Amino acid sequence: MNTDKRARANAGQGSGPAPARGHKAKTRTKPKPTATPKPTSKTKSKPATRPTGRPSAKQNAGSITRMRELISVTGSVQRPDRALIGKDLRRTVPRADHGDWRPDAGRPDPICILEEQAKSRVPELVPIRHGRMVTSAFGFYRGAAAVMGWDLAHSPVTDINVQACGDAHLMNFGMFATPERRLVFDVNDFDETLPGPWEWDVKRLAASIAVAGRSNGFNRNDVDLAVTLAVATYRERVFELATMRTLDVWYSQVDVDEMLGLFNALDRTKRIGEQANKAAAKARTHDTLQAVAKLTVLVDGERRIVDHPPLIDHVGLATAEDQIQMLYEGYLSSLAPELQMLMARFRLVDVARKVVGVGSVGTRCWIALFEGGADDDPLLLQIKEAQPSVLEEQLRVTSIYRNPGERVVHGQRMMQAASDLFLGWSTNPTTGVHYYFRQLHDMKGSANVPIMNPIQLADYGQFCGWTLARAHGRSGDPAMISGYLGSGGEFDRAIAAFAQSYADQNELDHAAMVEAVRTGRIEAFEGV
Repeated sequence: MNTDKRARANAGQGSGPAPARGHKAKTRTKPKPTATPKPTSKTKSKPATRPTGRPSAKQNAGSITRMRELISVTGSVQRPDRALIGKDLRRTVPRADHGDWRPDAGRPDPICILEEQAKSRVPELVPIRHGRMVTSAFGFYRGAAAVMGWDLAHSPVTDINVQACGDAHLMNFGMFATPERRLVFDVNDFDETLPGPWEWDVKRLAASIAVAGRSNGFNRNDVDLAVTLAVATYRERVFELATMRTLDVWYSQVDVDEMLGLFNALDRTKRIGEQANKAAAKARTHDTLQAVAKLTVLVDGERRIVDHPPLIDHVGLATAEDQIQMLYEGYLSSLAPELQMLMARFRLVDVARKVVGVGSVGTRCWIALFEGGADDDPLLLQIKEAQPSVLEEQLRVTSIYRNPGERVVHGQRMMQAASDLFLGWSTNPTTGVHYYFRQLHDMKGSANVPIMNPIQLADYGQFCGWTLARAHGRSGDPAMISGYLGSGGEFDRAIAAFAQSYADQNELDHAAMVEAVRTGRIEAFEGV
């Protein structure tokens, strides 16, 4: 049974993808990337123009008119009709066009984009961010969501929007516990989330697979196969979601125990299943008690967060007690009444600054230690700065929410099958900086992509594709997306070609950053 027939036979069933084998990826002519422009004193980011190949509202008028006619006659548009509308979009946005990517002539210097981002960040932490990006092409890619955002805005889209992650690379998927204490696999980073084109998330994921595969030394065929399988899994899962009832789509999730059962059943060598089982077991140990034991010590009978500068410290907190209290009160007001009652049982005992991630380094991020009824009753929350999404400038829109923290929280709730119980937001009234709150450790686990072999990366990419489809199905229109994608592999092959072309450009951008560090244009602290 081929993959498309299998998708139809299993529509709506199961909680994880069946890893495919033997899916042969066709190689498209590789577009030639352009070298990063040399910066001059006059180098400026040009305002975004309408992307080459992107259909205008007039070009899509046929599909839009058809939808309005159907609504006027029936009062709604049923799934089969929405699928036909999606299929109609192939005429104005051919699926093969997604693979024909070349850097736009007005593409800005990526180092200028990073320098612009640095202006809103903590100055002494920016070199750490640069150091983590300059280490490898994959490290650069993880921190370059704004760079790719500009490129994606100059690529074809169908104008079918979803709640987009905005930074759906491989490392932004992972395991965590639901409020019911079940371990699930899902998207887990929402700093850039915003309503936007579904294609942008798919391309961000696909290119990350290509960049990671190259960094791991894979050949082109292995990379093509991993990308093609991930995109095919997304396409097949979207078809399944398009046939499901609305509530079933909303409740759908990727249960880790079921995922492990699938791995163990299909993994003849047992190597992949063993790794997956170890990762899940490790995630289950990453709870609050383990984090408190690692990050704190007893000082005069009170728990305190241990300083490990520059990654963890109490810089600037001695005179900020009033601001912290106001920030916390704002957070409480964002919670539902029952959670306000729960938080009332904890008292705040310490706060420290903590550096996290790659792209987030330099934003203001804190960890807050709370204590319940005793020393062995802790709660650790992360308080992370929320800035405007990198998609806002490219889409030329502003968020509908009052501040970026609220945008992150609601975007996460829309995309995830089960979200952190303690999600909330607040604004520092003195500085005007916006934050969102979440648990620091709650059975969280992520894949170790740099040690994966080609088979492991292909399998992991399929689970990410499956999960991304489920997230898009909650907020978007899976019937219309599925109608556009179809049952064949044309879109899969196009995105594989895009991923290879973008990986070429990413290598040039990374080389430009290495040169910028070498010449002293930007400062980087490596190994921190």
